[in-house]
Amino acid sequence: MNRPADNEAAHKASIRRENVAKILAAAESVFAEKGFKGASVGLIAERANVPKPNVYYYFGNKEELYRRVIEDVCSIWLHAADTFDVTDDPAKAIGRYVAAKMDLARERPNGSKLWAIEMASGAPFLQEYLSSTVKPWLISREAVLQKWIGEGRLKPMNTRYFLYMIWATTQNYADFEAQINVMNDGQPLSDEQFEEAKVSVIDMVLKSAGIAP
Repeated sequence: MNRPADNEAAHKASIRRENVAKILAAAESVFAEKGFKGASVGLIAERANVPKPNVYYYFGNKEELYRRVIEDVCSIWLHAADTFDVTDDPAKAIGRYVAAKMDLARERPNGSKLWAIEMASGAPFLQEYLSSTVKPWLISREAVLQKWIGEGRLKPMNTRYFLYMIWATTQNYADFEAQINVMNDGQPLSDEQFEEAKVSVIDMVLKSAGIAP
């Protein structure tokens, strides 16, 4: 039987999770639109529909919130390549990774745009994160690809450049959305068009690795 104190603690934890999620979602869009310098905590709070002091309560300051947003976006991208550990079939592992990255570009374009802004600015806030988190992840994914190359299941290639290509191609659908819309007669890609694009990108990536889809 739950005690009143336990119920109260669970209720407070639920409120905290809800507020944090709302603030992160609002911050992702505001930072993507305004950049770090142009974004204000007041605007983020307004868009999240929470009092401004709540933002400071949960995140301390604007820089901490900015780092959290970008690292959360990247963390989801990194986990998309868990397929390399789930299956030993290169076509499935790479195809599912590319599909996941494409879907994330579609579902969270602001996160991708924010990452692009940070990188284009020289990664002033993320140098440590890139070194301590992203690079070890990259090396671990390269090791799997190199294993498959050694087994003759992928063609010989520079695995790092292969992964760079996947990043650039998939994130293009978020970062250069405005350009794509203009090329698409002023309209965003429909769900059908996006699925066609996804299938095409997966096909091209697999063929570049020497795999027949």
